[in-house]
Amino acid sequence: MKAGIVGLPNVGKSTLFNCLSNAKAQSANFPFCTIEPNIGVVNVPDPRLEKLESLVNPEKVVPATVEIVDIAGLVKGASKGEGLGNQFLGNIRETDAIIHVLRCFENDNIIHVDGSVDPIRDKETIDIELQLKDLETTEKKLEKVKRAARTGNKEAVAEEAILLRIKAQLESGASVRAMDFSDEEREDIVNGLQLITDKPVLYVCNVDEGSAVSGNAYVEKVKESVANEKAEVIILAVGMEADINELDDYEERQMFLSDMGLEEPGSAVLIRATYKLLNLQTYFTAGVKEVRAWTINIGDSGPQAAGVIHTDFEKGFIRAEVIAYEDYVSFGSEAKVKEAGKLNVEGKNYIVNDGDVMNFLFNV
Repeated sequence: MKAGIVGLPNVGKSTLFNCLSNAKAQSANFPFCTIEPNIGVVNVPDPRLEKLESLVNPEKVVPATVEIVDIAGLVKGASKGEGLGNQFLGNIRETDAIIHVLRCFENDNIIHVDGSVDPIRDKETIDIELQLKDLETTEKKLEKVKRAARTGNKEAVAEEAILLRIKAQLESGASVRAMDFSDEEREDIVNGLQLITDKPVLYVCNVDEGSAVSGNAYVEKVKESVANEKAEVIILAVGMEADINELDDYEERQMFLSDMGLEEPGSAVLIRATYKLLNLQTYFTAGVKEVRAWTINIGDSGPQAAGVIHTDFEKGFIRAEVIAYEDYVSFGSEAKVKEAGKLNVEGKNYIVNDGDVMNFLFNV
């Protein structure tokens, strides 16, 4: 599962990517600084993992990760191939979610591709290009479906109705993610279209240091603009995050954050928000050899969770021993949890909760 960082040229995408991944993507004050998409695998900050480590004292600890892709900046006309348009749209189509960076700060020393700071205009520039590309996809599909619908094919008639709704939505300048579909419509029709504007989105308002805690007028405009879009908005001072990232000493970082009125780096908030955006959650295995966070989809069953460790675990799943994270921490060890009768044995229909500490029994 991966999320793509997008935005106009020069809004802070590559600097943000560097903060998240500690990779050294080129960052410079001119458009098209990023040509090929940079990919980073980022650890998901999780204090629960640290707590389990302190209780179990394992040989190693393995956190959950999420893949972040830094995608080249987009310009007007991208849907028609302008700039790096075709490459940008191809790269973003391969991601599962979008991190859309918006410039929400003034700085005469940093060039804006359109000459002035206006995050709503910037957002609309990218939205329009993505909507135009989705409209092209929808119209091509509609041409094929209409022929079948004319013959009276019920499935084609139903699909045509959905496609016409999507077409109208895109032509009105709105994204598909804001639409409501039944589970059946989404599974049978919408998901197969792989529309870019249907992907979940997290808007990152890149602000100056003074606005890192509570935002500014630009941020408020962004929040108002996306209110009906089923999207998340977070505030991040990307330049300040880069400065924090340069500090090697943990205590120095904490002092820096404290002086700014922050409890943790904004990059940690962003990574967790991205994890949630991708519909992911974590369960743990905890033993003396290894304490590990495993990534699964929200709603996954016990066997599906076991399959993340090894496909044989899913195929031969018998049962799972489950301890709620809060119980593990409260009693301090697996043995004490068992003594207290708080270890549950669950079967194939068990839906895993975020934070469950699990052992699997299987037979292949």
